[in-house]
Amino acid sequence: MKVTIYGKPNCTYCTMAKNLAENKKAEVRYLTMGEDYTAKNFMAEFPTARTFPQIIFNGEKIGGYSALLTLLTNEE
Repeated sequence: MKVTIYGKPNCTYCTMAKNLAENKKAEVRYLTMGEDYTAKNFMAEFPTARTFPQIIFNGEKIGGYSALLTLLTNEE
């Protein structure tokens, strides 16, 4: 299972998403705004997103932390 997380500095839900994915033994790629991508890149990738983090799960854009939690909780 592969999880890519687009986060930003000082984002509690971004950290929670990263920890959750790591605890579920996912292959995690964590990207930080300002270091790994710009706001412009983010809006191009997620034009309707208004919150952080934004998560790609196995190649599919799923939304934020609560979507990841639901997916990983229902997987057991």
